[in-house]
Amino acid sequence: MVFTLPRHLAPVVLQNKKVIYDLLFRASAETLLEVARDPRHLGAEIGFFSVLHTWNQKLRLHPHVHCVVPAGGLSLDHTRWVRSPDNYFLPKAVLRKVFRGKFVAALRQAFQNGELRFPENLKLLSEPKIFAAWLRPLFRQDWVVYLRRPFGGPQYVLQYLGRYTHRVAISNHRLVSFADGQVTFHWRDSAHHNEQKLTALSHDKFLRRFLLHLLPQGFVRIRHFGFLACRRRSTTLPLCFQLLGAAQEATLRHETALSNSNTPRASARYAPLCLVGKQISSCRLFNNSFHNTVSP
Repeated sequence: MVFTLPRHLAPVVLQNKKVIYDLLFRASAETLLEVARDPRHLGAEIGFFSVLHTWNQKLRLHPHVHCVVPAGGLSLDHTRWVRSPDNYFLPKAVLRKVFRGKFVAALRQAFQNGELRFPENLKLLSEPKIFAAWLRPLFRQDWVVYLRRPFGGPQYVLQYLGRYTHRVAISNHRLVSFADGQVTFHWRDSAHHNEQKLTALSHDKFLRRFLLHLLPQGFVRIRHFGFLACRRRSTTLPLCFQLLGAAQEATLRHETALSNSNTPRASARYAPLCLVGKQISSCRLFNNSFHNTVSP
């Protein structure tokens, strides 16, 4: 699952990285937690971790967070595990609307609190009426929330995220050459069936693009929320395992009854995990911990 900020925000993002990226983490997490708790949708408390990326394949500014989410959560009274329906997690249209509302409201509050910086080329935005007018177009567009089964499977997604936990923007294997003052690198064109292409940039332009993605000192780019939050998981994770085990035992008893009646049924010795609201993988319930399974 991916939450992306609109291009309209780019000039302000570059001058206020810490504030804007904190708001991106907060708005996306609050959106997931709120919509998941709604009884009209999942009706459960979920847990997940989010990873901040600020680039696209050509190293241009493209702030977004990847969220890795189990396919279910704790019931609101913490007495059972609520599994999401197959091939469905949360409604994309609702996520988009709630995410947009939360982020814009938080950005407006940051402006009112004097937390945003406006250098000379953005000085006009420091005027309240002009800033309000600048915000208005954000409500006229659908914000991007990517909610789809990953084509490469869960292993590919976690390897991709793990590749950049301590790196920025581009990995070494994508760099092709440095000759005649030009840096050439591979990039994937998602608009044309993920075709691999080459781009050559002058060394100074390449460095300018690369430096767009350096984060403020001490900024935390991987954060945990819900029942995976650092302050809670020592108590909530054992509860999850306990409730998953109880649910699994009930499923096994049901399958045993079905097998005795000669009705074929798939084995259920694993609990489904989900990155985008669909079953994509499994984790062992009794031997390995959830944290070790999903960490990059």
